[in-house]
Amino acid sequence: MARMITRLAALAALLISISTVSGIAQDRRQNEPGQFDFYVLSLSWSPSFCDAATERSAERAAREPQCGERPYSFVVHGLWPQYDRGFPEYCTRPSPRLERNVMISMLDLMPAPGLVYNEWDKHGTCSGLGTRAYFETIRKARAAVKIPDEFLELSKPKLIAPEELEAAFIKVNPGLSASAISTTCDSKRLSEVRICLSKDLQFRSCEEIDRRACRRDQVLMPLVRGG
Repeated sequence: MARMITRLAALAALLISISTVSGIAQDRRQNEPGQFDFYVLSLSWSPSFCDAATERSAERAAREPQCGERPYSFVVHGLWPQYDRGFPEYCTRPSPRLERNVMISMLDLMPAPGLVYNEWDKHGTCSGLGTRAYFETIRKARAAVKIPDEFLELSKPKLIAPEELEAAFIKVNPGLSASAISTTCDSKRLSEVRICLSKDLQFRSCEEIDRRACRRDQVLMPLVRGG
């Protein structure tokens, strides 16, 4: 019996170690609404999303609201509550109803109804805020970040090093540091720029987010559609 207990203890320790190394160790506050350390504002490069969607299914991509003729560049993917290690999600099930007029009010920043609804269910419910307050916070967070002019109207597809892209954001956003911003990518394209913000929407460092950043030497920024 003693040997079995020892083996079970060793197995438990191993599982905890694996979880910690892989970055999935749960915070003690896991999924408690309003209990988190900071936000991540995720800005998606819309042309990459649409190109990837077209590669999977041109017919389905044509039905994506943000993949039509309107020239979207960076759009808000979401504002995600985070722990210093890990993150909460789906903190209230079923989630409180998101009013349709609130969803519609966000389409200028988040150009797909499904995206708005999903972000509320998965992330907004973890903020501890009501629907209106959460999406007002998204709008304030987006307003706090300036997009470098060179990325607003690309005249041709652009190859860029992730560090160069981040430096462009840092240059035009006083107080933003390299430890508070990261980029993500797929096999060739820029996917997102992620910026870490305190609960009062000030730039703050976030080592774990930076560890998950794109490690490619260069990424492609496809041309904005409809531009």
